[in-house]
Amino acid sequence: MAKFIIKGGKTLKGEIKISGNKNAILPIMAATLLTQQECFLENVPKISDVLVMGEILKDIGAEIEGLGTDKLKINTKGVNKFSLNPELVQKLRASILLLGPLLARFGKARLRHPGGCIIGRRAVGTHFDALEVLGAKTINGEEDYESEVKTLHPGHIFLDEISVTATENAMMMASLIPGVTVIEAAACEPHVEDLAQFLTNMGVRIEGAGTNRITIYGSKNLRGTKYRIGPDYIDAGTFAVIGAVTKSKLSIVGVKEKDLPMILLYFKRMGVEYKIKDGALTVFPSKLVAPTKKVQTRPWPGFPTDLMSPLIVLATQAEGTTLCHDWMYESRMFFVDKLITMGAKITLCDPHRVLVTGPTKLKGKNLESPDIRAGMALVLAALCAQGKSEIANIEMIERGYENIEGRLRSLGADIKRVE
Repeated sequence: MAKFIIKGGKTLKGEIKISGNKNAILPIMAATLLTQQECFLENVPKISDVLVMGEILKDIGAEIEGLGTDKLKINTKGVNKFSLNPELVQKLRASILLLGPLLARFGKARLRHPGGCIIGRRAVGTHFDALEVLGAKTINGEEDYESEVKTLHPGHIFLDEISVTATENAMMMASLIPGVTVIEAAACEPHVEDLAQFLTNMGVRIEGAGTNRITIYGSKNLRGTKYRIGPDYIDAGTFAVIGAVTKSKLSIVGVKEKDLPMILLYFKRMGVEYKIKDGALTVFPSKLVAPTKKVQTRPWPGFPTDLMSPLIVLATQAEGTTLCHDWMYESRMFFVDKLITMGAKITLCDPHRVLVTGPTKLKGKNLESPDIRAGMALVLAALCAQGKSEIANIEMIERGYENIEGRLRSLGADIKRVE
């Protein structure tokens, strides 16, 4: 197990390039199962979740070149299994994204209940209901799911919740079914649009990506393609918070302004001074204040749940009291006890809401990362805290953030990764 040793209280400066979108690369890797031709992917984030997805694909017969780099070549022609390695599946929540492609290709799929971060119950029933419309029947066992298709057919899907991964699973399965499939109450995050564009490049006609109604005109034969993964707006928002809490001037390059409206709205309400121009978001030293309205997550284009943990750290440095509400995951807020040990004034109202009063001078502590986003929030807290912090179990953080040590050191942070 590795850890970060961070000496906080330093002002940072410089330019940081945003990585490829973690939440886009994983469904796109799954979608390579829909063709037997080679696919070339660029701007791939160098994170451990990509490595695990690559190992899952290789285990069922795929050939992959470039794992661990920002370019991948994937050929799934040799895939000959529809049952996924349970040990690998338990490492990756996104392994559920292989369900739709496997059913479309083989008519069968078997996998263990997906693992990953423990931030609350994440039911997969919406996936099963959506794929059932397309002809799949799923048996939900104590540990494993077994799905089988008798006859593939297009259909009209209405999702009972706006689930990103259920939307993506349905899109991928429908892409290999001739005819017209409609998905209502679909997720419309930027990474859903990324997947839609990748499928379009493969020969699928898709209308409405980025809205709550997506229409897929499927085809039996999809081709290989080359695709560049879009920028990770969660990565951009995280580094913007780093600049704000350390009172630093940071330039975050490679962003898409259309991905950031709600994030920038909350930054403005909290006094974060910034400018965005020509794909660069620059954050300046600012006098932070608590917003007059609560900070609340909601589906796109609302504030993303993946940024709630970093924003709580931002609130510890803002004057006044901030109410933070994440209704999506009942364990999202439970990491705040670690911030409290650092000196933060936080009241846990219930599993979904916290009151944060600031500004407070945080002190370095020995901590452990509980999940990807909370772990990164602890890094943010350590960067603005006085003294030395040690953050263990950083493998969790490295699942979703690329080369954190190197990128922060390039900005002047005192951070070291040790085994």
